[in-house]
Amino acid sequence: MANAKIIQGKQQAVDEITSKLRESAATVVADYRGLNVAQVTELRKQLREAGVEFQVLKNSLVRRATASAELSQLDEVLTGPTAVAFSKDDAVAPAKILNDFAKKNDALKLKGGVVEGAIYNADQIKALAELPSREGLLSMLLSVLQAPMRNFALAVKAVAEQKEA
Repeated sequence: MANAKIIQGKQQAVDEITSKLRESAATVVADYRGLNVAQVTELRKQLREAGVEFQVLKNSLVRRATASAELSQLDEVLTGPTAVAFSKDDAVAPAKILNDFAKKNDALKLKGGVVEGAIYNADQIKALAELPSREGLLSMLLSVLQAPMRNFALAVKAVAEQKEA
């Protein structure tokens, strides 16, 4: 029979993971098998700088947490060595950092994740990571909104120059 102290510790870990799953804007699950200590340290540093928490967790504990957080669809990616990145503020940061790192290090494999309550598979996480940053998207929108005005101004200027000539 398991020691009550061990069971209590595991239950506390499950509760902690559950609260992180509920509070996170994005959670990305990755397979880190094959990365050496220096690579994992570099990855953790990049994630920490972006405000992303990165943990290696037991699949059984994460499965119990996903059941509590009503995210059981995520269970199908919880096989093999599992590392989980939690981000409370930025929904794109963990996907972007892990995807960029995976491009340089073939050993890191994205498995899937949860972004604002929706379950994403590995391909969807990669697609999310390829999106431009928020600032980039806003600048694109601004240039699209300015284009008609700019074209109108150029047309008016061309008409004025034509009348002068």
